[in-house]
Amino acid sequence: MAHGKKYRAAVKLLESGKQYSLSEAVSLLRKTSTVKFDASCEVHLNLAVDPKQADQMVRGTVVLPHGTGKDVRVIAFVTEANEKVAKEAGASEAGLETLIQKIEKGWLDFDVAVAEPAAMKSLGKVAKILGQKGLMPNPKAGTVNPDVKKTIGEIKKGKVEFRVDKLSNTHNVFGKVSFDEKNLEENLRAFVSAVVGAKPVSVKGTFVNSITLATTMGPGIHLDVNGTLKG
Repeated sequence: MAHGKKYRAAVKLLESGKQYSLSEAVSLLRKTSTVKFDASCEVHLNLAVDPKQADQMVRGTVVLPHGTGKDVRVIAFVTEANEKVAKEAGASEAGLETLIQKIEKGWLDFDVAVAEPAAMKSLGKVAKILGQKGLMPNPKAGTVNPDVKKTIGEIKKGKVEFRVDKLSNTHNVFGKVSFDEKNLEENLRAFVSAVVGAKPVSVKGTFVNSITLATTMGPGIHLDVNGTLKG
């Protein structure tokens, strides 16, 4: 695909083959952003794992210190006793049967779904719909929890899930171009630390092959992996 003038100009700001320090790379994000809106800052890790092996699956969550800059729309599958609690915590919709029926009719206007354990048995009707969109509440993702208030609060503040894909990569947003560089650095360090902390015990030696940063529609900025992990 042919890239536009702004993208080509952004690429010229990067030294071919260079692996940047974390602070250098974060500083370059704003300079290499090619869009007029407040672009998201993305981090992409390639891991030395085989996702086909059950004991090499990498998955977890992390609360970014400064959030993602996005207003995350959260819904909560809860019993009647917790509906008010969920909405006060920031859920845009909360309930069970009525919410399930709404989703069965095709409504999916939300980013994250959480559930209390008691509600999970009722989600069979919409499990396939939610699963296909990656929205099904899951204990491993931290979205099934009896403490609904805490779960929603963390997500609204910047809790993100990471999960390795079929090509051994993770792809996540860790902020916006408008963020202070220090805040972006702190978010990025928290994210990378969480991924490294999720290293499967069956994986020996090198775990992180590469770390690449980019803004929405911007060029990739390659990090010095060893320096980033030591820092």
